[in-house]
Amino acid sequence: MNKLTLRDLGAGDLKGKRVLLRVDYNVPLDERLEITDDTRIRATLPTLELLTEAGARVVVLAHFGRPKGKPVPEMSLRPAALRLRELMPDRKVDFVGETVGEQAERAARELGDCDVLVLENTRYLAGEEKNDMELARRMAALGDLYVNDAFGAAHRAHASTAGVAEVMREQGRPAAAGLLMEEELEYLGTVVENPGRPFVAIIGGAKISGKIDVIQNLLPRVDHLLIGGAMANTFFRAMGLQTGTSLVEEDRVELAAELLRTSGDKLVLPVDCVVAAKIEAGQETAVVGREAIPADRSVLDVGQRTVQAYREVLAGAMTVLWNGPMGVFEIPEFAAGTEGVARAVAEATDRGATTVVGGGDSAAAVAELGLSERISHVSTGGGASLEFLEGKTLPGVAALSERRGA
Repeated sequence: MNKLTLRDLGAGDLKGKRVLLRVDYNVPLDERLEITDDTRIRATLPTLELLTEAGARVVVLAHFGRPKGKPVPEMSLRPAALRLRELMPDRKVDFVGETVGEQAERAARELGDCDVLVLENTRYLAGEEKNDMELARRMAALGDLYVNDAFGAAHRAHASTAGVAEVMREQGRPAAAGLLMEEELEYLGTVVENPGRPFVAIIGGAKISGKIDVIQNLLPRVDHLLIGGAMANTFFRAMGLQTGTSLVEEDRVELAAELLRTSGDKLVLPVDCVVAAKIEAGQETAVVGREAIPADRSVLDVGQRTVQAYREVLAGAMTVLWNGPMGVFEIPEFAAGTEGVARAVAEATDRGATTVVGGGDSAAAVAELGLSERISHVSTGGGASLEFLEGKTLPGVAALSERRGA
């Protein structure tokens, strides 16, 4: 990676310096506004620990939800700040209910070495999502240098992701990737540009339209691309098969047919399916071959013959990329396909393959099954991962400083 990283900065670059740290604390809350999954907060701890151990004074920027440029109390970052304080008991972690302004500026100025200050939701400000450069300059004034560890927001050209980095660079100050950002880019970059062979990608989800750029970018690079989820129905229709009441993107059938024509034996489709009358728990289900989908049933998961076939393909893989579930895995009756594939990916890791799981649903499934530790890398960025795999430039990455000598 040719971008400046936190590892490139020496202790002298950090001690006593105010480091403006962009993170992704867009975590789920329950009705009592309590955090139900702090994975994203925990993922930033290595960067925070490196900074505080070096004596830096850390000013944290983050967004939460979609408050549309105005304060919404239910979308405050206070719960995230409180959880971070619990996770860093040996550090002083404070919160201020402002992102820019006198209160934020004073709190940033008064930070001591090794202290952490969490600012309020960046999306409370109307200029954030517009990448307003005046707002970016006000943010940049809160720190001596900038570190972006929010891979999950790197595909957004916002003031706190792209604008502030541009301001820092213009002023001759560093704008670097944090440890989490670096890890994401290294793993995803290796998968796309220099994978070990055989390279197998598994793409699931509801619609081809949401993944078409990923599929088209990966097909020339992979040895096999396994398809799951409702998008398989559109391929079935392109093959002339009946799909019952299943979700089919009629306007993408010809595109699916073209992919089948041009991909040779790389593109692998389910051979059997779990069908039911409705997408509801408790439904009576049946497993049928893809050529025998009933007219009054919908395809809601892949069958076990498909799982076994995919397992056999994955058995020889040295690189595996998985994005998207095999079915409606939130409902137990339609979860077996996703679980089977998740376990097969974990087994590939155990055999020495590099495995990367990207996308919110896939990551959630792996975590729910207790398999996260058996995956080489579980991406924290759903939309950002997709855009990277599509071959797109991520604004939050492009804005960072170049590595010296790169």
